[in-house]
Amino acid sequence: MLKNLACRFCILPVLFVLLLPGCDKKSEPVPVKNSEAKMSSSLPPAAEKTAAILWPEHIEPSHIDMELKQTSPRIYYVEGPPGTPTDNEGFMSNAGVIITNDGVVVFDALGTPSLAYRLYHLIRQVTDKPVVKVVTSHYHADHIYGLQVFKEMGAEIIAPEGARDYLASDEAENRLNERRESLFPWVNEHTYVVKPDRYISEDTTFTVGDVKLSLIVLGSTHSQGDLMVRVEPDNVLFSGDLIFDGRIPFVAGSNPEIWLQRLKELDISQINAVVPGHGAVSRNPQQALAFTRDYLEYLHHSMGEAVENLTAFEEAYAQTDWSQYESMPAFLANRVNAYFIYLRLEANSVK
Repeated sequence: MLKNLACRFCILPVLFVLLLPGCDKKSEPVPVKNSEAKMSSSLPPAAEKTAAILWPEHIEPSHIDMELKQTSPRIYYVEGPPGTPTDNEGFMSNAGVIITNDGVVVFDALGTPSLAYRLYHLIRQVTDKPVVKVVTSHYHADHIYGLQVFKEMGAEIIAPEGARDYLASDEAENRLNERRESLFPWVNEHTYVVKPDRYISEDTTFTVGDVKLSLIVLGSTHSQGDLMVRVEPDNVLFSGDLIFDGRIPFVAGSNPEIWLQRLKELDISQINAVVPGHGAVSRNPQQALAFTRDYLEYLHHSMGEAVENLTAFEEAYAQTDWSQYESMPAFLANRVNAYFIYLRLEANSVK
C-alpha cells in the first residue's frame, strides 16, 4: 500500500502543472537600452492612459487589460482575472503598489516580465518616484517572473526565507522551462528567476518614507515560504496567497495544516482591507479570513471522512456537496485540491 501511495504522489506534479501557481535558469539579465525598444502595436482600453508603451527589445509586448485600482490614499493594486497560470498571457495573480515619500514599494511582481513592465507604466501614471523595493509574498511562478524588470531598475528584492529552498530545488528550473513553452513569447529565453537581495526569516518592520511596513513571516504554508505585509497608517494587509475571498484557493502542493493554524492565529481586527494574492480586495477582512479557513476545514472534513471509511476518491468527491463553492471563480482547482488533501490524509493514516 505504501508503494502505491508513493506512486500516486509521484504523479501529482503532472496533474497540477496547469493549476499550481508556482526555476533558476542561468539566463543573464538583459539591460534595458533606449536604442533597443519596440512600440506596442495595439493597446487595451482599460487603464491605459499613455499613448503608447516603449517596450524593451527583450520584453514581449503585452496587450491584456490591466487596471490600477486604488485601495487607500497610498495603496493601489492590479487584479488578475480567474484562470489557469497560462491563461490571459499569464495574468492571473495580483500585485500591490505602495507609494511613499521616498519611493514606491511593489508587492509581488506578476507572472511575466511583460506584465511587470505594464504594471510599471501604470505606476508611472500616478507617481514619478522610483520603485525602490519589491516584497515577494512567496516564490511561485505567477508572482515572481516579473521581478527582473524591477531588479534591472535597481530595486531591492525582499523575499521569505523559504524562497532559498525553492531556488535550490529542481522545481525552479523545471517550472521556468515549462513556462518558456506554455507562456511563450511572454516568458522566453531572456526570462530568468531573480534571487532576493534580502531573505526574511522572522517578523520584520521597516519604514520607507512616511509608510511603515510590517512583514509577517508565515513559514511554509501555501508554499516553501510565505509572508504578508501590513501597511501603516493605511492598515491594509497584503496577504499573498494565504487569504482568498469568494474564490477557490490553490491548495495543492501546500502545507494545509500549517496554513489552517496560521489563519486561526492571525489577528486582523485592526485591518481595514485585505489585498489577496488572487481576486478582489476585501473590505471585510474577517469575512475573507473565515472564507479561506472554512474552505480548508471543509476539504479536511469531507476528505477525512472518506479516508476513514475507505471510500475511493472518485466516489467521495461525487458524494460531497460542493454547492457553496461550485459557482465561484477558479472552481476548476477544487477537484485537484480535494485530491491533494485526500492523498495527504491517506498517507498520514498508514504511518
